[in-house]
Amino acid sequence: MSAISDLARAYHFAAVRHLSQKRKGKAGEPYINHLTEVADLVATATGGCDVDVVIAAVLHDVLEDTPTTCEELVEGFGARVAGMVLEVSDDKALPKAERKRLQIEHAPHLTPGAKIIKLADKTANLRSLKKSPPADWDAARIADYVVWALAVAEGLRGTNPALEDLLAKAAAAMVTPSA
Repeated sequence: MSAISDLARAYHFAAVRHLSQKRKGKAGEPYINHLTEVADLVATATGGCDVDVVIAAVLHDVLEDTPTTCEELVEGFGARVAGMVLEVSDDKALPKAERKRLQIEHAPHLTPGAKIIKLADKTANLRSLKKSPPADWDAARIADYVVWALAVAEGLRGTNPALEDLLAKAAAAMVTPSA
């Protein structure tokens, strides 16, 4: 199969698996919008030269947020793609605070492709949080998320300067100037 066919299959797979999911923001966007934004950021950051990383970006939340197994990803998209998806996936059996701590701890040790996906995911999340924050998130919770996202990004420093700059700009946009 061609790279374009593989990418199209990944988008279809992700769309089906995330079909009923919505983003947490007030706007309740379809979850696939997040996946397409992350994939677009990754494709741009890699110059479109590594389709496996883009495919893994499309699929980056399927292990975490759907009943998809790693074996399904290996079978459908290969070991490299499945490995990157696994690297950027949280273990939902752990408490949220532990998952967040582990993201910071593991960030410097990710493979290059997984680092790019993680940077793109955090960038997209910050942009979404700015545009459409969840109704139940107050300013303190948003500020905590920004601090945490920057801590994860610190462990990814040196991965892709252009993507790191986009993340820094997204985080800076979250800061509301005092009146």
